[in-house]
Amino acid sequence: MRAIAQFVVVVGVVLGVASCAVFTPLPEPRTLEQRLAMLPTKGLPVGAPVTVWWNERHVPFIEAASDRDAAFTLGLVHAHLRLGQMEVMRRVSQARISEMAGPIPQVGDIEHALRILNLGKTSSAVYAAMPADTKAWLDAFVEGVNFYQANATELPHEYALLGLDREPWRSEEILTIGRLASVDVSWLVWIRLMPLREREDWPDLWRQVLEEGTTSAPSFAWTSSNAANEFSRLLSTMSRTGSNSMAVSAAKTGTGAAMIASDPHLGISLPNLWVLAGVKSPSYNMVGFMVPGVPFVAVGRNENIAWGGTNMRSAGSDLFDVSGLPADQINERTVSVETRWWFDSEYKIRETPYGPILSDAALLPKRQGDQFALRWIGHYPSDEFTAMLRVNRAKDWNEFRSALEGFSISPQNFVYADVRGNIGQVTATHLPKRSKELPKDLIRPLSDAAAWDEIVTSRDLPSSFNPKEGFLASANNRGAEAQIPIGYFFSADDRVTRMQELLGAKARVTVDDLKRVQMDTYSRSSVAMRDAFVARIRRETPELSAEQSRIVERIAAWNGRYDRDNADAVAFEATMAAFMPAAFAAEEILAFDAAGSAYARVAGQVAAIDGAKFRAALVEGLKAAETAVKTYAAWGDMHRMVVQAQFAAIPVIGGRYVFDDVPAAGSSETLLKTDHDTSAERHPTRYGAQARHVSDLSDPDANWFVMLGGNDGWYNSSTFRDQVESFQRGTSYQVPLKIDSVRASFKHKTVLNAP
Repeated sequence: MRAIAQFVVVVGVVLGVASCAVFTPLPEPRTLEQRLAMLPTKGLPVGAPVTVWWNERHVPFIEAASDRDAAFTLGLVHAHLRLGQMEVMRRVSQARISEMAGPIPQVGDIEHALRILNLGKTSSAVYAAMPADTKAWLDAFVEGVNFYQANATELPHEYALLGLDREPWRSEEILTIGRLASVDVSWLVWIRLMPLREREDWPDLWRQVLEEGTTSAPSFAWTSSNAANEFSRLLSTMSRTGSNSMAVSAAKTGTGAAMIASDPHLGISLPNLWVLAGVKSPSYNMVGFMVPGVPFVAVGRNENIAWGGTNMRSAGSDLFDVSGLPADQINERTVSVETRWWFDSEYKIRETPYGPILSDAALLPKRQGDQFALRWIGHYPSDEFTAMLRVNRAKDWNEFRSALEGFSISPQNFVYADVRGNIGQVTATHLPKRSKELPKDLIRPLSDAAAWDEIVTSRDLPSSFNPKEGFLASANNRGAEAQIPIGYFFSADDRVTRMQELLGAKARVTVDDLKRVQMDTYSRSSVAMRDAFVARIRRETPELSAEQSRIVERIAAWNGRYDRDNADAVAFEATMAAFMPAAFAAEEILAFDAAGSAYARVAGQVAAIDGAKFRAALVEGLKAAETAVKTYAAWGDMHRMVVQAQFAAIPVIGGRYVFDDVPAAGSSETLLKTDHDTSAERHPTRYGAQARHVSDLSDPDANWFVMLGGNDGWYNSSTFRDQVESFQRGTSYQVPLKIDSVRASFKHKTVLNAP
């Protein structure tokens, strides 16, 4: 009885503390001026006064007399804008989620998987081996973050909501956040495919998936456990798994210089997973998007070159069967886990010479008896920070390409443009020197591990410089052939083909052309499915009602575009949402999704569906469409952009973190990517384009940026979500690079003074 009484007391304390925390109100609204007044300006450890210029959208441009002061101030403004978000990312990257969330079983499963992955395994070694200039920049940045946190009179909302303390940052932790933003896309595919290994025809399915060689987010089916689902969403939300990027040479711009346009694809949430900033110091003059808490420009430009990129989805990981490994080759360690409002606990982590035993993660679907270890290139020391800082100050193609030799993850097809009119593309990653023979199974035998004895870098991988077409386009598609298999799972060709069509059709390309390409909503895969579907109907001429016939004619007349005001897209998508599950087994649909655009693959199989099955599926599809077209007048009525924080999932109070619910254009395989579950009902986009950049290298000030949300991560500030409408319309904002232009156009000024 005493034990029961103690338990009741503990539960009561937990619930009481929890309610106090989660019902912490959102901050009061703050103007830009009020937010800028929160930035510490006196007693800072700078060698000389530093000026931070701010535009009306809370974008900082740092003007510093030394690189060290610039890096310190960059850390200060990152913390000012995104400290709460950075703290969450720090704890997620270190698998410390239970410290924030409390004793939730599903969270425990996700955290255990992250502990096994051990994203920070090499952070200390990488930091110790960094060149002196990189280490100095990183250390000064961290000093700026810590100064802000220690001196802030008011901390971000996340501190109270999640019970966070003022815990000093270390440079190694920044490197671990970089690993979180660089997880392997293959892991997401594996999680979807693992349940299919139970099927008798698994070898055939596996072969088909590899031969198709593409991957996309699941649209029609999801059979994994909830924890596996949420784990995949967590990784895909925070990692750079998609994007479009294109560069146009002087041969097609007519300006004497090149142009570049990039729109990275990430999870849809606020604060945005990018922060925009500029820097002018003795070594740097750059502007662009940065990962909050990571002190380099990932997408942007300097005075000589510009860069963007897309995840190449390379094969940077393998799963190895360790079920027969001798016990003396398996090391076990215990890690302690702090849990908010509850008792601490422990996890057992088992490691082998082939990597940690990932099958110990309860959330992963697997066959009975499976024991497999993960070999990941991210567990090898690599210094992306030095690589990117060298890119940030590169002057030409040779310096750019040389800088990226040390770059390993996340694997990127880096796109390049410069003031001399040149364009280029670099395959930047490190990979094991595998055989080109396709693997026999998702889980490999230990004999395949010998491929990891030799690592290939960008020196040995394909690149392109000034192609005769006058442009380059990348969209997570299969890259050029190499001496090794670069990867097995790529995006469908819809986006890259569409960019090539639009750019190739123009003799001259302008900045406005690039902006229009970024907003394009045409889907080649959907059109292929439309044509196959309509052709089968017209060949068989099934008996249809007048309303059903009208829906078929609307689908046949549809132009393949997912514009917000397009009514026929509703008829097509609603029909497919019911037709696909009725025409194909759930396992087949999951395989289609894992292999890429389901429409692209299914289109070739529509003609072969059994007649009775096709007619029954057709009836189901048209029935769903009848209801949908009566309910939703246009695609944007059904396809929504729900702008919310990740905290929207919290029971009871989650609604206060939903800020906008607006019509969305685009779809899962359009250039304007707004990925979604295929549905005959109102549905949200969950992943896709959430930031855009365009630069004309003929003018240092001709740079345009926009993001879904705003540059400030402080809840309820005037710049927390001030760009939502602009992002939806395709409007972007000019951000200059020349310091004189910054001084003239950025109307707010903060001067940071030494003691």
